[in-house]
Amino acid sequence: MPDPTPGVPVRVDPRGPRFAAVLTTLVLLLVLLTGSGVLLAAQAVVFALGAVAGLRWSPYGWLYRRLVRPRLGPPRELEDERPPRFAQAVGLGFAVVGAAGYLSGVTWLGIAASAAALAAAFLNAAFGYCLGCELYLLAVRSRARLSNG
Repeated sequence: MPDPTPGVPVRVDPRGPRFAAVLTTLVLLLVLLTGSGVLLAAQAVVFALGAVAGLRWSPYGWLYRRLVRPRLGPPRELEDERPPRFAQAVGLGFAVVGAAGYLSGVTWLGIAASAAALAAAFLNAAFGYCLGCELYLLAVRSRARLSNG
């Protein structure tokens, strides 16, 4: 789905991605406890929807908007959707690698990829530190430096 206004970044309530990180943390803990490549593949679909279509199309974004947001006051500020979408793409990469590991019998790969994704999701859920968002900002700054000099 395209953004509503081309060229204008979508702004989101920053509590939504943090809520999604809590759910992602729980799912990834369950993946590590069960070794379920199928559950990790389902999480990959959630990541893909958020990365490709936008956070509003993610199931966790939908849950936030329908169940949580109405019970909260308005956010103090909105933030650019691009860094959390990039973070979803990074999570997608780890989930795809992990699901492939679990489903092909390379369990150590499934565990390693799931644990890495869990660490990032937990940082966001517990501390509000989005590692993928920081990677996005680093990439933007690096690209700007390269194009300017």
